[in-house]
Amino acid sequence: MSAEIAEPVTDDIVSVTGWGRTAPTAPARLVRPRSYEETARAVRDCGTRGGIPRGLGRAHGDAAQNAGGSVIQMTALDRVLSVDTEAGTVSCEAGTSLHRLMEVLLPLGWFVPVTPGTRHVTVGGAIGADIHGRNHHVSGSFSRHVLSLDLLTADGFVHRVVPGTPLFDATAGGMGLTGVILAATFRLHPVETSLMSVDTERATDLDDLMARLTTSDHAYRYSAAWIDLLARGSSLGRSVLTRGNHTPLAELPARARRRPLAFRPTRLPGAPSYVPEGLLRRKTAGLFNELWYRGAPRRRTGELRRVPAFFHPLDGVPHWNRLYGRGGCVRYQFAVGHGQEEALIRIVRRIVRRGCPSFLAVLKRLGAGDPGWLSFPMAGWTLALDIPTGPTGLGSFLDELDQDVAAAGGRVCLAKDSRLRPELLAAMYPRLDEFRSLRAELDPRAVFVSDLSRRLSI
Repeated sequence: MSAEIAEPVTDDIVSVTGWGRTAPTAPARLVRPRSYEETARAVRDCGTRGGIPRGLGRAHGDAAQNAGGSVIQMTALDRVLSVDTEAGTVSCEAGTSLHRLMEVLLPLGWFVPVTPGTRHVTVGGAIGADIHGRNHHVSGSFSRHVLSLDLLTADGFVHRVVPGTPLFDATAGGMGLTGVILAATFRLHPVETSLMSVDTERATDLDDLMARLTTSDHAYRYSAAWIDLLARGSSLGRSVLTRGNHTPLAELPARARRRPLAFRPTRLPGAPSYVPEGLLRRKTAGLFNELWYRGAPRRRTGELRRVPAFFHPLDGVPHWNRLYGRGGCVRYQFAVGHGQEEALIRIVRRIVRRGCPSFLAVLKRLGAGDPGWLSFPMAGWTLALDIPTGPTGLGSFLDELDQDVAAAGGRVCLAKDSRLRPELLAAMYPRLDEFRSLRAELDPRAVFVSDLSRRLSI
């Protein structure tokens, strides 16, 4: 690199945390490169504690933290480089958010192939965590749609990485540990409008819910169910199932056809910086769950919702994670395969008996897994729940759930995790040794390191 290149923009030494705010790191050097050259300089200057790339900080756990080292925040590299409306592909820099892509792509009649519950994630983060969404049962995870990516590795070289290669499979879901993704090209999904046609129905219990998902999910591109994890007895697992498809232009009412591809997210007042501890606990969760379930329609079809309201309702409340108080919340997400439905039901029963005050608990069916060696989704079922920190013995209880998940051949999601014990990782991710071997060859000096990789000995 030439001597004329300016130093990367660097903030003061800061403590970094994930979206769950449960595992703040020791102070780290936060670096904000503005170009590929500055990114290479930032990697070269990481120091003995190494560095880890970071996007918009929506990973709940400690995957994008690096105590005492460098955290390379990639959000300044956010250019949309090209959109091919004939082929239905986009090329962009890794710091580009899904929100920005929706602003650009929806008016052109295209939508991102996969989106999680927030659009405030970067493309680099989407690949590094191999994110999945409500459409995994038909579309797989984000990496399935990637045609190529540019990866800056520890030796300072930039590699064009394509699917079907070991480096691609290690990078997709590799949590930033193979290098810094600089840019990517991926396929898009064609749409005629920015509205969703949504069907909502109540399921009386967990068996009822799983039967509905199994028999009719094929009719919907997007599907997810909110579950009441405080309901007991014959109501165990009672749920509100919401499914939808992109609305064709011909099905819009006349007034909506004037701007059929408009993208207009709603923004509400932000969550306060201080929320009293204990506000979101069992009593309030029980009241919320009762009102949410009773307020949902027994069955409603064809409701029109805009994209932000259907996919990302919480994005309308800035800093909504503050609602859990200073202690934050644990996002616990696990998956088990088809044929392990009884294990899933047993785990749900344990959570209900424990009385975990979860407001956000979502069950989805997953389709076939993708080739990423540390990619989370697997063909089967996934349950995600937020649990406010504070209850005595919560850590031990979640350790027991980890054992149950591993015994059922399942796994926990690394992008959400900040507490899994390393001895279970290989059981959950059977290609872990291959990942470790490639990483040791690619990065023998351990330039790319995170709190997660140290904790789990990855």
